[in-house]
Amino acid sequence: MDFLLKQFVDVIQWTEDGPGTLAYRFPMAGKEIQNGGTLVVRESQAALFINEGTLADKFAPGTHTLTTQTLPVLTYLRNWDKGFESPFKSDVYFFSLREQINQKWGTAQPVTVRDKEFGAIRIRAFGTYSYAIEDLDIFFAKLVGTAERITAADLDGQLKSAIITALATGLGQSGVAFVDMAANQQAFSEAMQAVVRPALAAYGLALRSFYVQSLSLPEELQAYMDKATGVRMAGDLQRYTQFQAAEALGVAAANPGGVAGAGAGMAAGLAMGQAMAQSLGVGAAAPAAPAAPAEDPIALLERLGNLVAKGILTPQEFEAKKAEILSRIR
Repeated sequence: MDFLLKQFVDVIQWTEDGPGTLAYRFPMAGKEIQNGGTLVVRESQAALFINEGTLADKFAPGTHTLTTQTLPVLTYLRNWDKGFESPFKSDVYFFSLREQINQKWGTAQPVTVRDKEFGAIRIRAFGTYSYAIEDLDIFFAKLVGTAERITAADLDGQLKSAIITALATGLGQSGVAFVDMAANQQAFSEAMQAVVRPALAAYGLALRSFYVQSLSLPEELQAYMDKATGVRMAGDLQRYTQFQAAEALGVAAANPGGVAGAGAGMAAGLAMGQAMAQSLGVGAAAPAAPAAPAEDPIALLERLGNLVAKGILTPQEFEAKKAEILSRIR
């Protein structure tokens, strides 16, 4: 009676039930594959027959007829002398070979690397990548085993760890300064793709694309770099003074009094450049400017206040300069 209750499978096929499924084991509990049955493997799929725990055969896309001459699988009808017990126990696994797109990766913690310009720094990076199954033997042995279903979500944590480990090694060996990485993310993405590819190949996966969408420093390091950039921008004080004088002319022309106020504006710009030179101690003293009308102390204080807000002058330097300017008008 057990034999009469047995089900014979005529058609073995898999219609993917949604994105993200990589491997699926056809349900064979209580079933036997009928001699002469059909195996349907669709485009972007592959199939494996696992007999008694070992790989029996692989099938590419197409329709395949299963017989006892082509597979080590016997039906109950051919085993009356075995008490209707088949000596072969086989499983059929389907694999999706489609590209798994829009997979996220990122550094949960900053990665410490040695930068040729800034020294030891911590970098955060985020992006996306895609992959597809390439080597069925490796993928089945390392990631499938006896599981009924394997999805991209099941592999997410393991693949992210492999990617971040490879990425940290690649960043440490690249020799490219952080500012150059951030300025050319396309070239950086291609370089990191070459580093990450072997990490996925170890699981039978092919890396199809790898994108770096964000590359940044921790907030405290970014603030320090911004301040250092501001100081370097103010390094050529002579050119900075000329710029301030030109800006003062434009402001004066827009204000009541027109050109009459230009002299005061130019004087304020020149005085501010000299104040920066004294407070920052950058370079040699600039040549003495020609005699100019009396400077506007209020405008000068406002400009110096802007430098404090930008982090170019410290509050202590501003207070010292303010006391000096106020002493002149008392």
